[in-house]
Amino acid sequence: MIGVVRPRLALAIVVATVMVDMIGFGIVMPVLPQLIMDLTGKGLAHAAQLAGWLAFSFAVVQFVFAPVMGSLSDRFGRRPILIAALAAFALNYTLTAFAPTILWLFAGRMMAGATGASFSTAYAYVTDISSDEQRTQNFGLLGMAMGVGFVIGPALGGFAGELGTRAPFILAAVIASINALVAWFFLPESLGKHLRQPFRLRRANPLSALARLASNPLLLRLAIGILLVQTTFMILNTIWPFYTIARFGWTGAAIGLSLTFSGLISAAVRGGLIRIVIPRWGEMKVASGAIAAQIVGQVVLAFGTSGWMMFVGIGIHSLAGLAYPALSSLASRLVKSENQGELQGAIASLTGLAAIAGPIIASQTFALFAGPQANFKFPAAPIVLASVFACIALAILLNYEKKISSPRGNANAA
Repeated sequence: MIGVVRPRLALAIVVATVMVDMIGFGIVMPVLPQLIMDLTGKGLAHAAQLAGWLAFSFAVVQFVFAPVMGSLSDRFGRRPILIAALAAFALNYTLTAFAPTILWLFAGRMMAGATGASFSTAYAYVTDISSDEQRTQNFGLLGMAMGVGFVIGPALGGFAGELGTRAPFILAAVIASINALVAWFFLPESLGKHLRQPFRLRRANPLSALARLASNPLLLRLAIGILLVQTTFMILNTIWPFYTIARFGWTGAAIGLSLTFSGLISAAVRGGLIRIVIPRWGEMKVASGAIAAQIVGQVVLAFGTSGWMMFVGIGIHSLAGLAYPALSSLASRLVKSENQGELQGAIASLTGLAAIAGPIIASQTFALFAGPQANFKFPAAPIVLASVFACIALAILLNYEKKISSPRGNANAA
């Protein structure tokens, strides 16, 4: 805990920081295709290809920088890293708003990937100010902030886009700047100086961070589970518009409605439901149940025969949003307080790996089973594959529960 500092105020500011990150990410989505076409002078198909590479560059940079940001927060404290990330977001969106060429857009996305790695610092901050009983619930609030941000962002982007393709970027810069000022004046430091660790580049690179996850067999199981769960999310998010068009002929409006519905349900699950189920059943049962819901939801989405069934599948699948905060909380119990930033950086790198691998897996599988050369037409193949990944994650988590309940497992956890 942080002594005289008010944890509720600190938590509110950090939650707002994460939400602003997601708003900034989503606010540019409605105008990104048109902006790319304006900058390149080429058509929509070429713009879609470049948008894919923009997403790839964002994910790769975030993968590299997540453990760096986490380790820097262990060395200098959480507060300066979060404020610096918000300031960099504001600068990134300002530069992008006036980008004269497509290269500026790539530079902006890469900068956003680096500063977006501040998610790891946000999770470390929440770990600092939370008791063991509160941790998973507070992690859920961060997840809720992501969901709300993803709902608000595209809506604001669509509205601001009526003023021009550059307007959403300016709006995102203003929002990030305001949040940076709020954090500067009101966000306290959560990590005492006596708990800070020296920064070592060797420990701050993603491969070393992932290797340290593997050094603890119990932590490794949770890490693999997190990677598989996040990869299934990335697969579904990537393929959703293409899948619904191929299966049901959905328009952009219908796709947007489904994403808004998903964001609202996810925000309610991560911000509200988690505060009920964690105290009652604990992280282990909640994580297992969430992954089971993910599997059931994906089966409904893959084999549903009408459009309304997709909304049922989305509702069930949204319960999977409980998995990440529960798994992250379980992992945090295996690591000392002074190394929480490093741990959350490593976990963020896992999410980065999922963001790199998921879209590639989704697009290639979809092309294989839904393209013009496909011998067996099955557009739902990527979703079925995601379900297989989720089944493996559930099996790993059940094995973890068995290990942690043994005397030797309890000794490792301590």
